[in-house]
Amino acid sequence: MAQHQAQQPGEEPTIGRLVADASRDISSLISKEIELAKSELKVSVQAGGIGIGMFAGAAFILVLAIIMLSFAFVYLINWNGQGLDLHWAFLIVFAVYLLVAALLAYIGVRKVKQVKAPERAINQGREIPNALKGKA
Repeated sequence: MAQHQAQQPGEEPTIGRLVADASRDISSLISKEIELAKSELKVSVQAGGIGIGMFAGAAFILVLAIIMLSFAFVYLINWNGQGLDLHWAFLIVFAVYLLVAALLAYIGVRKVKQVKAPERAINQGREIPNALKGKA
């Protein structure tokens, strides 16, 4: 970069110098804004990563809780040998889980079939080249 010439007192700055100063200041401002954005993103990404880790831990514990609840249902059906045999109790709990999974899959498939392409956004995107050329 060129060094600034010392301005004499009372001397008016030239347009070229003003433009160069403004350009340098804008460049400096943009680089500082980029540094600020990087530091903010770093903090956000860290917090997001910790949050995702916490959700994963919670999901794992929830799976363990469901397993324990499943055993509780099995032994409730068995009722210390007074109810159904253990193998039947396990099969009943398994069948209930299969029904719940099938129901969730059915609802999920129906919802996925409702997804459509963003047609208005696509049409507007196709009009951008014409708008840039000055065509309506």
